Amino acid sequence: MLVVMKMEATPSQVEKVVSKIEGSGLKAHPIPGSQRTAIGITGNLGVVEPAAIESLDGVLEVLQVSHPYKLVSREFKAEDTIVDVGGVPIGGNELVIIAGPCSVESYEQTLGIARQVKAAGAHLLRGGAYKPRTSPYSFQGLGLEALKILERVRAETGLPVVTEALDIDVLDQVAEYSDMVQIGARNMQNYTLLKRAGRCGKPILLKRGMYATLTELLLAAEYILDQGNGQVVLCERGIRTFADHTRNTLDVSLIPAVESISHLPIIADPSHAAGRRDKVLPLSRAAVASGADGLMIEVHDHPEQALSDGLQAMLPDKFGELVREVSVVATAVGRSVASYASPA
Repeated sequence: MLVVMKMEATPSQVEKVVSKIEGSGLKAHPIPGSQRTAIGITGNLGVVEPAAIESLDGVLEVLQVSHPYKLVSREFKAEDTIVDVGGVPIGGNELVIIAGPCSVESYEQTLGIARQVKAAGAHLLRGGAYKPRTSPYSFQGLGLEALKILERVRAETGLPVVTEALDIDVLDQVAEYSDMVQIGARNMQNYTLLKRAGRCGKPILLKRGMYATLTELLLAAEYILDQGNGQVVLCERGIRTFADHTRNTLDVSLIPAVESISHLPIIADPSHAAGRRDKVLPLSRAAVASGADGLMIEVHDHPEQALSDGLQAMLPDKFGELVREVSVVATAVGRSVASYASPA
């Protein structure tokens, strides 16, 4: 349910509507807009009488939301959400590029790659501290040591950090050291983790599960927003299909589908979709052409020595080529790749 306030509604009138909603045992989610404020209502809506809210001063109308997801829908918020990650906005007309190694392996390795991707045009640094691996014998990440390395590299380069939290045990630690907490594909429906992420105080990058539908992805995001965190970026990273010529299938059709019904920004991760570095560039072009708000690219200066996912990691010079080419595509669709430099 959505309460639409009149254009001239005062903050006091908005607060009285919020108090009325919460007094009924429901959650109120004020959504300031460019012209008027709306208030989303979630919870057991059978306990609220719309007419009782419509009678309050400053209320224009009360609307039923048709989708199972509420807070992420454009019915709740028509304007695009801009997510601020350490001073870098994701959403809007300018595309953002996140780049770095799959795993943090050492301070020297991470710093070297970070400097190279920044010089090539990256705006955010990715690097895994905790790695979900199919085999229990594969490299699992350096954990807290890696988080401290990312903190040092951020101080050296000015690049805000994006890294994954595998579970609620490490979520607070990841939130302390990072600028954006990633929820990986395997955890998209880990609802306990999603709810805790909604209370961690940091922007969230939510990756689509490898078998998840559009509705399931948006409902996963709903868990985070329902806890009060509206700073969520969605990520299409490829889904499992019958195709055997690529590790996953990058579903570029999801990008415009999300943008038509949700105000949340969405980026693409062609590295995990392709599984091979030679396919990352063409998939990046396709993602930008379809309307992605950014890209997440794995880069390694010695991929043959990488402790995880070396086959899909681009060399730094090829990453620079990628930035140049997607900039051309962005221009062709009326957008641009952000060209400002991160503060050093």
